[in-house]
Amino acid sequence: MKLLLLEDDDLLGESLAETLSDEGYRVDIATHLRVADSLMQTEEYGLVILDIGLPDGSGLDLLTRWRGRGYQHPVLALTARDTWEDKVNGLRRGADDYLTKPFHEEELLARLHALLRRQHGNTGKTLIVNGIHLDEHQQHVSTDGITWQPLTGTEFRLLRYLMHNPDRVHSKPRLLDQLYTLEQDAPAPNLVEVYIRRLRRLLGQDVIKTRRGQGYIFASS
Repeated sequence: MKLLLLEDDDLLGESLAETLSDEGYRVDIATHLRVADSLMQTEEYGLVILDIGLPDGSGLDLLTRWRGRGYQHPVLALTARDTWEDKVNGLRRGADDYLTKPFHEEELLARLHALLRRQHGNTGKTLIVNGIHLDEHQQHVSTDGITWQPLTGTEFRLLRYLMHNPDRVHSKPRLLDQLYTLEQDAPAPNLVEVYIRRLRRLLGQDVIKTRRGQGYIFASS
């Protein structure tokens, strides 16, 4: 799953991106509103972490425009302002949650996970789709909820994205886009096929279906 981080503090942005990468996310960083707006129109993100105070304007103004265009992405707002009026204003203008700087990265991760669970209707600690159990914290998978197997970083990112978006046809370019950030070198074109085969060996051949000429589907039932 790929996230958009809008943060003009380079050190904080790089630190958060590294922490999120360790959690299995891929992060594109924008330091200005115009860059973030452009990325939202061309990339597919699962969630946005939005700093409210930016050099070229208010993050809330950008968020209002996004909501007006129909963007439904969960948004976690970051700000140095800590009054209740500021929080109410941020929530009313489209933020889904609000975190005041300075903050502990563990709290940010917990809030991020909670937003994603609510978005996909999953309130438990483990993501369960079609009998497949995915522990998003340990990055382990189970087909019975009892015996667990560890996943590599790429296996985990691919499986999590498919399970969060079941019954949809995902093309190879879309899946590659979720696995790699804009700054990384272009991966080998057959990478998706390699990891789909590895996941099928772990989960069974029928869980991830191939739609010839279109891509792959993770069946919800």
